[in-house]
Amino acid sequence: MMTEQSQRAILVGVNLNQQSNYDFDYSMVELGNLAEACEVEVVGQITQNLEKVNPSHYIGTGKIDEVKDLLSMLDGNLVVFNDELSPSQIRNLERDLDCKVIDRTLLILDIFAERAKTREAQLQVEVSRLQYMLPRLVGLRESLGRQTGGVGTKNKGVGETKLELDRRRIEDKITALRRELDTLVAHRQVQRKQRKKNELPVVSLVGYTNAGKSTVMNAMMNRFNPESGKQVFEKDMLFATLDTSVREVPLPDNKSFLLTDTVGFVSKLPHHLVKAFRSTLEEVAEADLLIHVVDYANENREELIRITNETLNEIGIRDIEVVFVYNKSDLLDIQIPKVEGDHIYMSAKQGIGIDELVKIIRQHIFKDYVKCEMLIPYEMGQLVSYLNDHAHVIGTEYEEAGTKLTLELKTSDYNKYQQYVVQA
Repeated sequence: MMTEQSQRAILVGVNLNQQSNYDFDYSMVELGNLAEACEVEVVGQITQNLEKVNPSHYIGTGKIDEVKDLLSMLDGNLVVFNDELSPSQIRNLERDLDCKVIDRTLLILDIFAERAKTREAQLQVEVSRLQYMLPRLVGLRESLGRQTGGVGTKNKGVGETKLELDRRRIEDKITALRRELDTLVAHRQVQRKQRKKNELPVVSLVGYTNAGKSTVMNAMMNRFNPESGKQVFEKDMLFATLDTSVREVPLPDNKSFLLTDTVGFVSKLPHHLVKAFRSTLEEVAEADLLIHVVDYANENREELIRITNETLNEIGIRDIEVVFVYNKSDLLDIQIPKVEGDHIYMSAKQGIGIDELVKIIRQHIFKDYVKCEMLIPYEMGQLVSYLNDHAHVIGTEYEEAGTKLTLELKTSDYNKYQQYVVQA
């Protein structure tokens, strides 16, 4: 029986319509990274330029022999394709190559299944996996007959017993999972409404997978709320975070904001995965500010920025202000922290640039704060307490007519207590 460790893969990609070599080459590098994340050893690669994919085999039939020869020469036992394959393509390729064939989508589903920790993320991945499986039942049965271990079979629920379910039962299962997912999504929407009622601005971390979003969040918590003990999982690997984390960042002047960390993006993220995680990504859609975290040490960073922007566009996020964080800048020969408008070069791991980042965040999300002086009668002591808790009190003086506060406060509070304002 083949084990995960013994999988030796040939990567196969088609460059359609001569898209820029840069984009295509990077998508192949990324495919290799995804395979390695599934503990698959990449031993070779074959690419082809085509006007359109071959409907029966994805690649031209002449290339099939090249792949077979390479498999034989390099002792390969798995072929991984750079795009989603149709059920008939999987069947034809496995028949002609006489080995297991998987596509990019299945690799990503495997990684997501392994990384999902919360019930909601697990349900989202399971729904996506079943939707992927549904039209491919025949091909997957044959594939499992070929061998049972390793990538494409390890994610939760993929096994011969599952594949024996008929189409109707799988559709029923998808419906049941979606119902449970809807309940969890509704619960999170209630939480979001509650947060909005508290009037805390929301800042969302977005970016390519493994850019360092969780590290940025943890560095911010260490700096401003170390007693909370609320660290999020961070690791140097693809899709370390699938579950949305929300943390409150309290600032020294009685202002605070919510910071959310979301699933990272990757090129050609399977459509049904984007759809399944849409409810999670709604956290981003309702943010007041986006922090686009970029791995500045990655030479393909411009491509990663483009992929992230495309994905944001796909989920309908277009009009939210963005601050660019060029993380891991300490790995290059530049002086950090460096701030250029809404662009900051920093190192979250080293904690360099966190204060500068928060300063930029403040400029965006606390625009509606007003600085003024208020004279509050002594019998309104509870209002002085409220303002001490909810505003930034710069100075306090005790006069004959009452307590005089020099303060910075929300416009809504300024309007509410305008009768006490003596100098705006």
